[in-house]
Amino acid sequence: MKKTILIALMALIGLSAFAQSAQQVLDRTAKVIGNKSGASANFTISNAKIGSSSGTIAIKGNKFNARTPQAIVWFNGKTQWSYLKKTNEVNISTPTQAQQMAMNPYTFINIYKTGYKMNMKKSGNNYQVHLTAQNQKRSVAELYITINQKTYVPSQVKMRQGKTWSTIKVSNFKARSIPNSSFAFNAKEFPSAEVIDLR
Repeated sequence: MKKTILIALMALIGLSAFAQSAQQVLDRTAKVIGNKSGASANFTISNAKIGSSSGTIAIKGNKFNARTPQAIVWFNGKTQWSYLKKTNEVNISTPTQAQQMAMNPYTFINIYKTGYKMNMKKSGNNYQVHLTAQNQKRSVAELYITINQKTYVPSQVKMRQGKTWSTIKVSNFKARSIPNSSFAFNAKEFPSAEVIDLR
């Protein structure tokens, strides 16, 4: 009986140590991609509902600017502007975490610290961190983040919203200086666009 309890305790200690290392990996990743001056990358997002779309993204803190052949999205940390090229419309909204993550794969650097259980395994030259929301009603209920062991740059984020999984692949990550004006819609650049405020 004592031996069984001892084994169970050792297993728990081992699990908590591993969970702590998952936290440390995400902390280091957040530091790398949360460069104060900004960063840019290429991405491809795919899921069963929308198909696949590729583009570029610029980030700075919790701000981002994502561009695909179909749309341009600006987010200044509070307000999001989505320009749809096909209809020449700009929709203004206050997005949920899931909506932010659908365009910004790096949103996880702001959400993993609150309300997620985490564990991690090594896969080749990468860490794979698994996050599960303690409240399954959260807009992002589950995440798998693949992170390079040497650079701490993520190459893939898989997220689940309800029953739908989306996969975001990221490449060509570069730290660089990006002005704050890049993260807000400039009406002068799109003089004929119809602006629709959905807030």
